[in-house]
Amino acid sequence: MKHLNKIFVAVMMVMGLSSQAQDSNNPWAISFGVNAVDTRTSAGGGNNWLDRHFSQPFAVKDNWNVLPSVSYLSVSRYVGDNFSFGLAGSVNKIDKYVKFDPTAPGHDSRGMVVSNPGDLMYYGIDATVKYSFMNLIKSKVIDPSLSVGGGYTFFGDSSYGTLNPGAGLTLWFTDNVGLELASKYKKSFGDREDASGTPDAPSHFQHSAGIIFKFGGKDTDGDGIYDKDDACPEVAGLKQFNGCPDTDGDGIQDSEDECPTEFGLAALKGCPDTDGDGVADKDDACPDVAGLVALKGCPDTDGDGVADKDDKCPTVAGPKENAGCPWPDTDGDGVLDKDDDCPTVAGPASNRGCPEVTTEALDNLKIQARAIYFNSGKSTFKSADVPARLDAMANILKNYPNAKFSVEGHTDSDGSDAFNQTLSEERATVVKDALLERGIKSSNLNAVGYGESKPVETNKTAAGKAKNRRTEVILQK
Repeated sequence: MKHLNKIFVAVMMVMGLSSQAQDSNNPWAISFGVNAVDTRTSAGGGNNWLDRHFSQPFAVKDNWNVLPSVSYLSVSRYVGDNFSFGLAGSVNKIDKYVKFDPTAPGHDSRGMVVSNPGDLMYYGIDATVKYSFMNLIKSKVIDPSLSVGGGYTFFGDSSYGTLNPGAGLTLWFTDNVGLELASKYKKSFGDREDASGTPDAPSHFQHSAGIIFKFGGKDTDGDGIYDKDDACPEVAGLKQFNGCPDTDGDGIQDSEDECPTEFGLAALKGCPDTDGDGVADKDDACPDVAGLVALKGCPDTDGDGVADKDDKCPTVAGPKENAGCPWPDTDGDGVLDKDDDCPTVAGPASNRGCPEVTTEALDNLKIQARAIYFNSGKSTFKSADVPARLDAMANILKNYPNAKFSVEGHTDSDGSDAFNQTLSEERATVVKDALLERGIKSSNLNAVGYGESKPVETNKTAAGKAKNRRTEVILQK
């Protein structure tokens, strides 16, 4: 048994290497089972090598030595390109030794003699390089192989080295567990017997059958996909996505899903579309109502290009500039309010919807303005009816909101030219300010003084001077 201890120590040393991190899926394998030693290869009685060695390969009862217990242990490591390297140990008991001796008593018709050499203990330790054809035949279950290697055999009291060609077949029940069948021919160079005819270094066949387990692959996230093939090795995922997750279960892996926590559509990169309008909810301004892509998923009932939610007239088409409503024509003059400078007062389109200033209106302004009298040498009003005159003037001007007018101030000839110029400007300004207070826009009025340069009556009489102290409201062309 001392040799058996040596074998198992060597095997366990190899197994200890499996604790190191590997970068290939299941690079390690361990197998164990029963082995059979067939010494018949040194006999045969035929005319050639094949006849002698393979004439009775399955004469199990007659030729095979089998120990009815676990009698072999093997550890191997995948080294790449379908090759693996392994180390195996085996134990057996030889109670059937077959040799060719047609002169010996008890030989069979082919001259073979089966003898018991004394229940010799058999130990073997072998190193093997194996090539698997499973990938070549594209199978997930059937794994045929060829091997070559060498070993050392302890046969009774003798020991010797062998060259070991062989073949095998593994049937994988799962990705990691299978049934392993193997056979190898252990060639010892110079089959020997001692002087008594006891086998000393016979060549022989060794067959084995057992269970094989593959292991050593690293699966950090525990999703059943080894890190080597896992595109997301630190996050548990699905096999169809190379180990990457699909949190919402919509068939789109999270890394390509723009809405990874919401079940969505592939056409929308994994995002949902509640209203089915082709716009993802995350981009849909109206996610519960089907709408148009151009309007971010919102409807446009009147088709005017303004979304209903922003359209103040959702059932009547209108421009965006008017919040989706048609432009009004408040004064009914045929000029839309948007183009009408006077939307509340009717006027022709030629004057942008504003009324033309009539001769009658100008005459009326002239009468009212000239009836505003000033105190001599001052810009204060002389008569009590001036406010009524100003009211009348303002009402006329309001009818022409886009017309431009000039308020002119005038004086009589009393005083110097410089004084009269200043005084006329002050009088024009006083009238302008009074009209502004009555609602006339400042952009429609300006004030100018002409001093004594434009009299309407003679300055030689008091009555004429009084009329020259006046204002005029003139339409600007």
